[in-house]
Amino acid sequence: MRGDFDQVELPRRRRAPLAAVLRRVGFALGLVVFVALVVRGGRGGYVDVTGDPISFLDALYYASVTVTTTGYGDITAVSSGARLATIVLITPARILFLILVVGTTVEVLTEQSRRLLLTRRWRQRVNDHYVICGFGSTGQAAAADLVRRGLEPARIVAVDKTEEAIERATQKGFAAVHGDATQNAVLRQAAIERARAVIVVPNRDDTSVLITLTARELNPGIHIVAGGREQENLHLLRQGGADEVIDATAAVGRMLGLGTYAPGAVPVVDDLLDAGSGLELVEVGPDISGERPRVPDDATLIAVVRDGHRVPHHDVDLADLRPEDLLVVLRES
Repeated sequence: MRGDFDQVELPRRRRAPLAAVLRRVGFALGLVVFVALVVRGGRGGYVDVTGDPISFLDALYYASVTVTTTGYGDITAVSSGARLATIVLITPARILFLILVVGTTVEVLTEQSRRLLLTRRWRQRVNDHYVICGFGSTGQAAAADLVRRGLEPARIVAVDKTEEAIERATQKGFAAVHGDATQNAVLRQAAIERARAVIVVPNRDDTSVLITLTARELNPGIHIVAGGREQENLHLLRQGGADEVIDATAAVGRMLGLGTYAPGAVPVVDDLLDAGSGLELVEVGPDISGERPRVPDDATLIAVVRDGHRVPHHDVDLADLRPEDLLVVLRES
């Protein structure tokens, strides 16, 4: 069974594992060749039990058994020069070889301990963050929009079942949890109980409903935004606890229809949806003093939302705004 933190991946600098292994193997082989050259160069000071002269193959054989501390003793240093070379050159090479082998094992253990420590520290510190369940194309677009609106990448946690999606999330600087977001344990790994909002965008509507139910159970006060693909499933998302339900299929269809009869409006709508540039829609909430909200000087009032519903334009009177009203305004980004 996997540990409590094995599924959490934090953004970090990626190293090419194959390149690191090949570099270590190359260094180890270099030590073997170095020892073989030392023995070959001073072959007159070494004796083989067979009595034959020391060939280069014999030198490689001696180097391999020496650096691995096997030491069969069939080739030995008999002259003072050969023994001095063994002390000054071959023995340090043997020590470096052992350090290289043991160091690789220690590095693996150290990396695992470091990863566990960083994950625990992240779990203790993460708070008021945003969880994205499903890091496909829609989830990635939602995360990019949050970042463009000023949210720090460290406050975004992606949850997905595929390793490719987890890799993409960490490369973008997001924390990621590898697992099924319909399971309580996986959402707890994403610290769902301390999150501000969750975006639910898996590939299936039934999965969206189950994730919504699970998230609402684990954090009754969290703001849930869910995307649906089929019209008949949208009410299930609302009944499951989603605060906002986005009809993804209908949204695309409306844009296609708009592009047919009003093509000039399409780039304007794209501009509105693309945070960080051009025009943008902003929500203005009640003043902290309890007074009714007011339209900023650099913005244009688009709509008034009262009790979750848009107030008809002909009923809007700025003098009669209520303290709990929300204003949707248009302004330059």
